[in-house]
Amino acid sequence: MEQILQNAFISGVERVAAWSDLLDDINVFPIADGDTGRNLIASLTPIRQMNGNREDTIQKLLMAARGNSGNIATRFFSGLLMADSLDILPEAVKQGRDAAWKAVNDPIPGTMLSVFDALVEFVEKESVKNNEDYVFRITEHLEKSVQSTPDQLPMLKLAGVVDSGALGMYVFLEGFFHGLINQIEKCVPITTRFKGLLQINSDFKESVETGYCIDVVIHVANDIESKMKSLAGLGESTVIIPHKDYLKLHLHTNDPVSVRKKIQEIGNIVNWQDDDLADQVLTFKSLKNKGMFHIMTDAAGSLTREDARSLGLTLLDSYIITKDKSLPETLFEPEDVYRRLADNQKVSTSQASTFERYQTYQRVLEQYDQVLYLCVGSAFTGNFETAQQWKKQYDSNNRFLVLDTGAASGRLGIIALATARFAKTSDNVSDIVEFAEKAMEKAEEYVFLDRLKYLAAGGRLAKSSAFFGDMLNMKPIVSPLADGAKKVGIAKNHQAQMAFALEKLKASIKPESKSLILLEYSNNKQLVEQSIKKEVVKHYPNAEIIVQPLSLTSGVHMGPGTWALALLPDIF
Repeated sequence: MEQILQNAFISGVERVAAWSDLLDDINVFPIADGDTGRNLIASLTPIRQMNGNREDTIQKLLMAARGNSGNIATRFFSGLLMADSLDILPEAVKQGRDAAWKAVNDPIPGTMLSVFDALVEFVEKESVKNNEDYVFRITEHLEKSVQSTPDQLPMLKLAGVVDSGALGMYVFLEGFFHGLINQIEKCVPITTRFKGLLQINSDFKESVETGYCIDVVIHVANDIESKMKSLAGLGESTVIIPHKDYLKLHLHTNDPVSVRKKIQEIGNIVNWQDDDLADQVLTFKSLKNKGMFHIMTDAAGSLTREDARSLGLTLLDSYIITKDKSLPETLFEPEDVYRRLADNQKVSTSQASTFERYQTYQRVLEQYDQVLYLCVGSAFTGNFETAQQWKKQYDSNNRFLVLDTGAASGRLGIIALATARFAKTSDNVSDIVEFAEKAMEKAEEYVFLDRLKYLAAGGRLAKSSAFFGDMLNMKPIVSPLADGAKKVGIAKNHQAQMAFALEKLKASIKPESKSLILLEYSNNKQLVEQSIKKEVVKHYPNAEIIVQPLSLTSGVHMGPGTWALALLPDIF
């Protein structure tokens, strides 16, 4: 594949990642469950790791695909990725479009399928050219296709929005075609192109939903066509994708047990994932209307995607990278990460590209009048410097406020959580910023490591030091501070760790205090929930104690067995 094509694919995926929260916000079809953006990111990120082996990438897409939108999109990409050059791009587009339509048991116009049709229509009429005029005209053509989706689907018309999946593919394709001419910075904000079609009408009522959204990969020995037919009637919103000796099945069902049993009669289940549709719709319904002021922070702050939605935050992800996977940290299953680390597999982290970060800044400024970015400490990543560069170039009205918190993991998380709560009680931006700065000053965190070898693997400690430290059963205690992570103590066992934690709590929090305490776990949730939390509650019965997963960017470098304590004295 030509390098320019590969770069264009990656630019398209990064653009989808940056705008994914908006895609979730308007996801009402076929069910108002608010997960299109999440599913598209989870499904398409294998493209970020393209290694020249298209079959390998296509198989990874198959394994990664989530949800209705993700499965249809990956089927389209199984054709699109066959393009080695611009000359054969039209044929690859047509192959992908045909495969996507065929994969859906009951295909419906007004979805991303219509965007694929519009794309084929244009490239068949005009050969692909890598110039600005061509990119302008093809994106304008695709834009009209997305704008027409409410006229084709009554639910979208009632909600007053375009189809989320169709918009997701438009976001990708605009980034892709601009990437072909090396002008990704000229992508037009989605809020400009689709003004008035990106906010759900206040009187729109979501339908009550029950059942489960299931994604399953099945290994089959033979007779794939007949097995595809037998799978087609197992549920609703069915998408079936064949690839070599595998079938990928997506469906909605009220009886997952029965469905699983029937699938096992057809082949061996390689991967099974399910989501409760009722829970997703309930979460979607509970989201408040967006205000004019918004807070964003980094996912390195031990906050989950669910936390961000309930608090009304934007999270900027870093990526977790393994031999066969690359996913935003909030979408990587922690159990999978810690299993790989325990098996001595290579796991690493990387920041989002500058383009993806710039697109995220642009997206939040398009949606909100003013944004406060509580940035992970500059001693840990380059996010603060990147945000400042973007602000200098694009924020002449000073709408993007950036604070270098000097924090990471739970300390950053507790600062962001408390500030987001405070922001719900105040309309004064100065007061919110002042509160955040006070939280930055008062918040503390202590991270209790079980093994040193993971710090050594990431280059954060000499391997010889890690070897002797582990041999002597030395368990370091570190604290993320403005000038980096500092060793603040050492413990021989869990009891000594607990004693250290209680000593630090005693020094900062009064027993009757209503302070905020964050307890973070790696692969030891039961220990933290049942043992550590119980001990902290005994000493601080009036404190709010929250148990959270440790951010995976921290977890990768600190390893299994790590737990942490973050605290914020009562500053309200």
